[in-house]
Amino acid sequence: MPYIEIEVDEKGFYSLKNDADKGVELREKYNTAFPFPHIVIDDFMPVAALEPCIEYFPKEDDPDSKSFDREQERFKTGFNPDYLGSEIRSLFQCLNSRAFLTFLENLTGIKGLVPDPYFLGGGFHKIKTGGHLSVHADFNHHEKLNLERRINVLIYLNKDWKDEYGGQIELWDRQMKECVVSKVPEFNRCVIFNTSSDSYHGNPQPVNHPDDIPRRSIALYYYTATWDGTRRDHTTQFKVRPQSGDKTDWKILKQELMSDFLPPIIVRNYRRVKRKLGF
Repeated sequence: MPYIEIEVDEKGFYSLKNDADKGVELREKYNTAFPFPHIVIDDFMPVAALEPCIEYFPKEDDPDSKSFDREQERFKTGFNPDYLGSEIRSLFQCLNSRAFLTFLENLTGIKGLVPDPYFLGGGFHKIKTGGHLSVHADFNHHEKLNLERRINVLIYLNKDWKDEYGGQIELWDRQMKECVVSKVPEFNRCVIFNTSSDSYHGNPQPVNHPDDIPRRSIALYYYTATWDGTRRDHTTQFKVRPQSGDKTDWKILKQELMSDFLPPIIVRNYRRVKRKLGF
């Protein structure tokens, strides 16, 4: 039986069924997990709810799509579900609903969670053969909404995925000395974890499916209205695994040095110009 029960109402919309209070029984396991609060839940939702995500998974870029091909993010593309059919949009709305937020709050103990209607960095993710995502800590500030990022929910869409196909989700300790958790991105497996400046995770093992099938997933991020002007925002922080050959992200390091030594008004104007020019 799936952990989260989802049903379709008479109008064809997805909704959670009696799941608003779920998560309480897993809260201690979640918050005491090492290397940071997290949980892995298999058979997460009804297969019938996830099947359309495979059937209608985007085949072309949408206006919000972003693709990456560099040392830290190889052959990765994101897609916004808002450009897909009503069945897909309904599922994402369900996962941004009050009932699902209550489940996450009961699981994590973090109250006042806010979903992201813009799916900034979230939605559908695809990584093609040879691609990977290096170990990193996520951006911590949703600038448009001025919210603090707190929770990641990842749901995998890869049927019959084997360990030798690569793409495992890895969780690393805060000192970046060792990989503590490694899980195959198997269909209907969900990984939920706290997002902080040292919750290091990624899928650094290159995707290597023998039939050239990409690694596919759903990524959803949740926030709280706890951001204030004393905090320092940062973008994705890539880390180098010991004895791995990983490359340092010098571009981000340069930006951080600018933030440390230049007046905030200059840094803000620099970022504003970069966004306007599409850099």
